[in-house]
Parts: sequence; C-alpha cells; structure tokens
Amino acid sequence: MRTIGKLIAVAVLMAGLADGGDGRPAAGAAGELATPQGWSTAAPRDELRPTFSYADHGGRDAKGAFVIQADRDGLDGWWTTTVPVEGGRHYRFHAARKVEGVALPRQTAVVRIVWQNDKSQPVPSEAASPQSYLKGWKLVAEPEFPIDKETDSHGWTEVSDVYRAPSQATRAVIELHLQWAPPGGRIEWSEVALTPTAPSAGRKVRLAAAHFRPSGKSAAANREEAAALVAEAARQKADLIVLGETLTYYGRHVPPVDTAEPVPGPTTEYFGALAKQHNLYIVLSVYERAAHLVYNTAVALGPDGTLVGKYRKVSLPRNEVASGVAPGHDYPVFDTRFGKLGMMVCYDGFFPEVARELTNRGAEV
Repeated sequence: MRTIGKLIAVAVLMAGLADGGDGRPAAGAAGELATPQGWSTAAPRDELRPTFSYADHGGRDAKGAFVIQADRDGLDGWWTTTVPVEGGRHYRFHAARKVEGVALPRQTAVVRIVWQNDKSQPVPSEAASPQSYLKGWKLVAEPEFPIDKETDSHGWTEVSDVYRAPSQATRAVIELHLQWAPPGGRIEWSEVALTPTAPSAGRKVRLAAAHFRPSGKSAAANREEAAALVAEAARQKADLIVLGETLTYYGRHVPPVDTAEPVPGPTTEYFGALAKQHNLYIVLSVYERAAHLVYNTAVALGPDGTLVGKYRKVSLPRNEVASGVAPGHDYPVFDTRFGKLGMMVCYDGFFPEVARELTNRGAEV
C-alpha cells in the first residue's frame, strides 16, 4: 500500500506545478528559466539546443506548459523528468500538445519514455526474441513512443497510451521532444502525467490475404471468382481480407485503359455488397478512370457496404508507365472499427516513402 500511495503522489506532482515555497515555479538547474520541480532540459549538443521556457499560466486550460522553440533549422532538445514506477504494473501516459510552424508533428513533437533500474541502467526486455540468430544477446526494453489521438478545436492534441513497466524497471524517464523543426517551430506540452492504471483491453484484429489468380474471362467473372474467398475469410472470422492487385484486369490480355472504371463503380458496388453480407472489410485494387487519366487504385469497402476510401498507387513500375497509367500523389489514411488503415500497392513496397508517409498520417495497419 505504501508503494501505491507513492505512485499516486507522483502522478499528482507531474500534473501540477511544484513551487519553491513562495507560490512561484522553482528555478531550473542552470538558472536560465523557472521550471517545475524535478524537470530539466537537455540536448544532444549545445549547438543544437533550442530555446526552452515554462509558461505557468499557459497550456490547455491554463494548467501550465513546457515550451520549446527553434530559431534555426534542425535543432533538437527536450524537457525531461524521472519518476518511480513499480515493475510489472500498467501505466497510462497522457499529455496535451500544441504545435506552430511544424509540418509533421509525429516526427518533430515526440514523447519518449525510457525504462530504467535504480542505477539509471536499461532493463531487460520481456518480449520474445529470435534466439536462432541472437544467441547470448541480451535485449533491453525499447523506449515507448505514445501516439497521437484526437485534436480539439483549439489545436491541442492528446498524446497517450498504456504500457506495462518491465519487471525490473523502477523508474521511467519521460522526454518531451522538439526535433528537426524549421526556424519558427514551436511546441507546447501540457497536462503531462504518468499514472497507474488497469491493463488495457487491447484491440485484436484478424487479417486475411487471398493469393488467387482469376481466370480473366471478364471483369464480372474475375469478381465472382473472388466471392468464395471472401466467404472463407468470413468463416474464419477475419475482420479484413485483401484481394489481388487490379483484380478485374488480371488475365484478360488487354491494355489497362480497356478495363478502367470509375470509383465508386461496378467493382466497388459488387464487393461492397459482399462486405456488408459478411460484415467485414475488403481491400482490392482496380484500374480507375478519372476523366482522361487512369490510376492503379486500391479501394477499401466497409462492413456497411460503403466505400471507406481509395489510394492511387504512387510508385509505378516501367510497364505501367509505358501503358499510360498515371501515378497518385496522396497518402490517405482511413478510420475503421479496428484502427487507422493505410493501403500500398505492389511496387510501393520497394520504396520507404509510401510506408513512411502513411505512418506520418497515423496508419496502424
């Protein structure tokens, strides 16, 4: 009971402002700014150090804010504090974040949580490791990076997640980063807390992939031949099934433009009905006609039968370029009942940019 009481006290300390006994924030270690007790600032090198300040009446709902600003390109620094934890227990991290002049907050405005023991050393990882080629290798617990959630009407984004502290961890180092921001980039961190919580219920999703070569007799025949695979995925309780690339084109030995159709169109209507019938998501790709252009387009159909969204293949191989297919330019991410979904098509997988851009936009699957 004593340990639990101590942990709860830590949560209150982090959420509020500690003072120096006169109602004002305590002075920072270097004396250059007023900071809440237990907090300090850091940077990899002094030449990369951004400007730090603490606004005791700032932040969301005037609860105080840790501020980091960049006056030059590529600066890198963070606010940090260390709090005790109990190994094996679950904790919820929460912060509110507001950015100005930052193009990619998920890359620039990052929270990092590092698990340590009483000697400030890394603790062993409890995740299963591939021992076949890492024999004798002692894996340490990786840092945690809480994810972005909803953004309110005032521009404050919730950054949060639930973690289980490794068994040998006795402390958590919390870092609120600004990294690689352009000149003028500014981040405010507010309502920062790490509190004991119940284990997360988690989210489980079952995904199916169909390796299938349709006959190519016609677009309709190719669609109909895939129906049995959708039914089998549903029988195995899949939440989502991914069918093949350019399903209505495969095996027909005609130019892509001859099989191109609008999206929404006949194929999305057909598979939308199957998705609704089987209560799952279906992803496939077709050649899409949009005015005078043709795209290789991945579509996602939802369990209500509607079009969730589409992605136009960005990375085209030479044969598609030669056949007059146009590349896409966007990296959309779509909400589903199990999380945020991103789509890639074939040659996209040979390049890091597509996966990176989908991740920057919050894709989980």
